[in-house]
Amino acid sequence: MIRKIYASLLAIILFNAPGYAQSLNNGADASLTQPQPFLFTVSTLNPSGRSWSLNYSGGYGERTVTPLGYNGVDQNFAVKGYLGSKITMLVSAGIGFGKDGQVSSLQQAEFLRDFIGGNLPTDLRIGASLGFRREFDNSKVALTRITAAYDKLNWKLGANVRFEKAFVTGRDGIDVISSIGVHRKISNQFFGGIEAVGQDLEGFWETDEAEGGARLLIGPSLNYAPVSSRLSFTLCGGPIIYATRSSSTTVAFPVRELPATNGFTMKFNVGFKF
Repeated sequence: MIRKIYASLLAIILFNAPGYAQSLNNGADASLTQPQPFLFTVSTLNPSGRSWSLNYSGGYGERTVTPLGYNGVDQNFAVKGYLGSKITMLVSAGIGFGKDGQVSSLQQAEFLRDFIGGNLPTDLRIGASLGFRREFDNSKVALTRITAAYDKLNWKLGANVRFEKAFVTGRDGIDVISSIGVHRKISNQFFGGIEAVGQDLEGFWETDEAEGGARLLIGPSLNYAPVSSRLSFTLCGGPIIYATRSSSTTVAFPVRELPATNGFTMKFNVGFKF
């Protein structure tokens, strides 16, 4: 099944790539044309980089219920591309390797659109998305997010507020997840800054939050997009703080970027533009 998904996505990319190739590196700054400058904060494609890309991300976590549903090492493959009319498509598949040798998978598809801005490479873009995910335990989740991005030659800012509805008993009615990232150019195409993630934020006002309480991550973020290269690299990680604790934790493995106990995570992403 996963092989069929990858084959279909590759066919879409190859079919559409010639039409978008002219928009790549058309005198634009390399940092603006990359597919995804932040790890946790998703945005629509910058107008100067509206092409197709293949992204590989991996990570390591300690005392974590999930990066992608498993302790230790995880990996994820994603395809991101422009469909026209300011619409960006993001499709991903995750693979988790359990300590008992079990291998599980996750699939997600999301469509994002700019509603404000999105006409110039260095202006504010505000949009929204609709998506759907099948989780490692076969749970079905509908999701939507509000996205914001602001790019300049020396600065990058991104923000998300994501709402999720899981179609399974024992989960929250609505989950709220937010993130924000800030990058400042350090040298050439090398950027540094911070990224923060707030997860299950309803735990701040719901004492019986079903998935253990609110979690926060604030850590350093590095990004590099070499000139005249189709590759880009992002690295982010740091300590994870369990901000609140709930007496009600009915689900063992909801798909979350952050773990359910205080811990540590480190993640990276490599993007390749077609």
